[in-house]
Amino acid sequence: MNDLVSILTPTYNTEKFIRQTIESVQSQTYQNWEMILVDDASTDQTALVIEEFAKYDNRIKLFKLSENRGNGFARNTALEKASGKYITYLDADDLWFAEKLEKQIRFLKTNNQPFTFSYYDSIDEEGKDLNRKVESPNPLTYDQLFFCNYVGNLTAIYDVDYFGKIKLESSEKRQDWRIWLTILKQLKTVKAVPESLAFYRIRKDSISSSKFRLIKHNFGVYRDFHGFNFVSAILLMIRFLFTQLIIKPKYIKKI
Repeated sequence: MNDLVSILTPTYNTEKFIRQTIESVQSQTYQNWEMILVDDASTDQTALVIEEFAKYDNRIKLFKLSENRGNGFARNTALEKASGKYITYLDADDLWFAEKLEKQIRFLKTNNQPFTFSYYDSIDEEGKDLNRKVESPNPLTYDQLFFCNYVGNLTAIYDVDYFGKIKLESSEKRQDWRIWLTILKQLKTVKAVPESLAFYRIRKDSISSSKFRLIKHNFGVYRDFHGFNFVSAILLMIRFLFTQLIIKPKYIKKI
């Protein structure tokens, strides 16, 4: 139960949020972790804030890029530095509940599965709870994931001994969806921890704040990752939008 967990966190101009994010990791009841932060040439004080934490906690490790290379490159850099049995992700503006790691690792071992995720709650840019819990089908199958990314990036964890280190694609968005599709293609189905274990921050400047603004990135998953031709990818996108607008809201419950 005491295996090392590598937490991968890319940062770029997140001075406003990064302190609270790190503190949510430090508050974990499961303490055997390393937090690998890769700063993508921030122009604010993000790196200085992280350095202050790293002075007093050697589990916090900062790597600074000399030029802005994008979120995918930063995550892959963090992945290269990771040495844990488990890989998990936490963006620089999101938060974890204190028992997040403990509950997930126990769940992995109890259910003898190499990957899991959980539900999560939503907060606004100022950290106000929006009273919304985002759930998913449970268990989740590959076919369900194919039409909708039900896995919140901030909740997922996988076993490196089973999958190896899964490198991200270079696409700007939907990198995480490609990882979960790769995993579920092997497992076919996976059980989620059936409770909220994290807070997802909805920011005004976030691309993912609008599903429609993600259309071109979702199209890229069907076209490039899956290898469908143009017409097939368009038809799959129509099915994707139907799933988002009609089906997925059933898994969003008011608290």
